[in-house]
Amino acid sequence: MARFELSECNHAVLGEGPVNASTLFDLGMMYSVGRSVPIDYVTAHKWFNLAAVQGNEDAARLRQEVAAQMSDAEIAAAQRAARAWYNTH
Repeated sequence: MARFELSECNHAVLGEGPVNASTLFDLGMMYSVGRSVPIDYVTAHKWFNLAAVQGNEDAARLRQEVAAQMSDAEIAAAQRAARAWYNTH
C-alpha cells in the first residue's frame, strides 16, 4: 500500500489531486486503525464505502469488518456522510 502523509490525503480529497479508489481506501485504513488520526469507525466506513463504489473489493470487505464494530445509528451516519461527500464531489 502506498504511504502518504495526512495532508497529502486531504489535498487529494479536497480536489487538489486525483480522487480514486486507492486514495479513498487509504483514508479508510487511516481511520480504521488510527494511523495519523484518532480511530473513527464512522469515518472509516464512509471512506471504505466510497472506495467500494469505485470497485475496490478490499474496501467492500473492510467496510463490513468495520460495520461489525458499529451500531446501526453509526452505520446510518456513515452512509449519510458518504452520500453527502459523493454528491458534492
